[in-house]
Amino acid sequence: MNVESNAAPVADSQAQERTLPVSNAVAAANAAAASFAALTDSLDYLEPSQVELVRQAYRYADEAHLGQLRNSGEPYITHPIAVAAQCAEWKLDAQALMAALLHDAMEDCGVTKADLIERFGASVAELVDGLTKLDKLQFDTREENQAESFRKMLLAMARDVRVILIKLADRTHNMRTMGDMPRAKWGRIASETLEIYAPIAHRLGLNQTYRELQDLSFRYLHPWRYTTLSKAVGKARNRRRDLVQKVQADVDAAFARVGLQARLAGREKTLYAIYQKMEQKHLSFAQVTDIYGFRVIVGSVTACYTALGILHQMYKPVPGKFKDHIAIAKVNGYQSLHTTLVGPSNVNIEFQMRTEEMHLVAEAGVAAHWLYKQQDAEGSSAERLGTKWLQSLLDIQNETRDAAEFWDHVKVDLFPDAVYVFTPKGQILALPRGATVIDFAYAIHSDVGDHTAAAKVNDEQVPLRTEIHNGDVVEIITNPTTTPNPAWLGFVRTGRARSRIRSHLKLLNQVDSEALGEKLLTQALRAEGLEQLPPSSDEMQPLWDKLLRFTGSRDRSELMVDIGLGKRIATIVAKRLFVLMAEHGHRPDALLLTRERFTSHETISQGGVSLDGSENASVKYAHCCRPVPGDQIVGYLGRGEGLVVHVAWCAVAQRLQAKDSERFISVDWSDEPTRMFETGVTVTVNNGKGLLARIAAELATAEADITHIDMDEEMALDTLNLRLVIGVRDTLHLEAALRSLRRIPAVLRVVRSLPTQ
Repeated sequence: MNVESNAAPVADSQAQERTLPVSNAVAAANAAAASFAALTDSLDYLEPSQVELVRQAYRYADEAHLGQLRNSGEPYITHPIAVAAQCAEWKLDAQALMAALLHDAMEDCGVTKADLIERFGASVAELVDGLTKLDKLQFDTREENQAESFRKMLLAMARDVRVILIKLADRTHNMRTMGDMPRAKWGRIASETLEIYAPIAHRLGLNQTYRELQDLSFRYLHPWRYTTLSKAVGKARNRRRDLVQKVQADVDAAFARVGLQARLAGREKTLYAIYQKMEQKHLSFAQVTDIYGFRVIVGSVTACYTALGILHQMYKPVPGKFKDHIAIAKVNGYQSLHTTLVGPSNVNIEFQMRTEEMHLVAEAGVAAHWLYKQQDAEGSSAERLGTKWLQSLLDIQNETRDAAEFWDHVKVDLFPDAVYVFTPKGQILALPRGATVIDFAYAIHSDVGDHTAAAKVNDEQVPLRTEIHNGDVVEIITNPTTTPNPAWLGFVRTGRARSRIRSHLKLLNQVDSEALGEKLLTQALRAEGLEQLPPSSDEMQPLWDKLLRFTGSRDRSELMVDIGLGKRIATIVAKRLFVLMAEHGHRPDALLLTRERFTSHETISQGGVSLDGSENASVKYAHCCRPVPGDQIVGYLGRGEGLVVHVAWCAVAQRLQAKDSERFISVDWSDEPTRMFETGVTVTVNNGKGLLARIAAELATAEADITHIDMDEEMALDTLNLRLVIGVRDTLHLEAALRSLRRIPAVLRVVRSLPTQ
């Protein structure tokens, strides 16, 4: 997609386009034809019939973009041609090149997916559709639009990696020509490139594109810093030219003496990498010593290690700077030996040893599959690059329907740093730095993660929140009855683990909310004089279909969940259901109608629910007043959050009732609560040694659990307020616990904490 159209909705971008004057039309056509001729020169790896298909796509795109100009004044078609040229460098197939030429046709020119299917086939149309933003849909915010567009693109990419290759080629050309854009747009587009597209390129092993996108983003985000650093590197390059030439001559001679065939290439650290190092380590430019390095390209893996040995004999290695990425490849498939040596004049120089195939993978990543397959009949390791991450995108999508949440999960997985850990059987797994044993469990399999009960790291049992480090051997102990804990969300690091845990909790919440919704609708229907809901039978299905059309729900289950979560009001649905049932011949029970109306409370608009503490996620007990059995309570159906229970005199509940009374329902305690309930207590004391221990002992004697404790920050005061959260069975148990505290001589006052106006 072009940067111009990224900057505004389609209508705006088209409004900015200018029609070519007739006098310039011939010159523009000649320029476009010349640029396409340059493209065809790079298509020699395709069959003539495939080149003709690409030419047809060019003609179609040229006609679609006729009269449109880029901000530079060039014909718009020059942009799709440049994108296709980059894809041709990666030796992508004809379908991908056709999609590259057509990638803006749907978005900017009114061409439909059906048009492309009819003209070029379904595969090309799917690629173009995956690249097309969702500007034509209405979203509440720009961020929501962007999140949904990225989700669409990433899922298309997971199904076909060519989508992201074309997208990265598109973004690279737009960044190269950013200088023609209004300066006001530089910051947003460069930030988006640096935060999203560059990490995706790195994750897929497209290191050349990754480095270029970083440098271009740096150039437009910090123009002054970029210019200053560029001049400094240029001066340093001139000063070090003799040194670099000497090292190259010495290394070539050393390899020649032992008969090692090697190709030596100079490597310079990118400006953005230098800037990052200066920022993170608080260094001046003069203190960055590893600006220059060499790549040693050899014929085999054995030759890589031979070259390393020769270099270590020539120059002294810097301790701790040797990394073997051949034995343990990086998460994006990168393989090389890295070592830093102290060269002439005590200048540190980095060397990277790799084979030709490794070099290809290092520069082109997943694109190396197309570049290498003609040379490697059995398929190179590059063919497998990125597949695990791409598959994880589909797994996350299956568990996450919200676009913003999906994008949050994916961003977590774009970390360039990784730790490499082992299963007990010696399999290597790569995880983001800071990952825990729970992340490891989900990386093995979702079922392993869901049922994780305990874990061992290097044969020692550890807590589940333990971070894992390079070289750890991690063993997961599962239990069929164990399920994901909400607390895990506080420490997991991978998008896969986070989305799976949230998915499980949502499913649990959905089951509970469905049961609550059915209970509320039944109660509301009783107020209309009908004893129970119509059954889910073939005879009653037409009635349910009418009700679902009225509510806009997909099925009965979704309707009940929406009622349980407070997204729909049970009384309104019940009144509509009553009308539909009356049409089917159901008549209200006069006795039931009279009883329900006589017992209904005038301020409560929905049915009643009995609570015993076993309601799980569908019912929440408000933290502002912390109700316990014995309190007079009311229930508030918050939008999308289920039933929230307040003490009747809670100031928060009273404000909500004045504003939103139709969302309140009657709730009451069951005769036998199933668990302890938390409530707040404030204890005012004379400060003294051992006082906290005495309070804890009294509460333990009273069989009340302390779940949280907070106190005044100024410990030197004579009088302190201790704020406790304690677990009790009911109000009688609470009163007994408070009486126990009042017996302590140093306790001045004990009250239950309740919110005030």
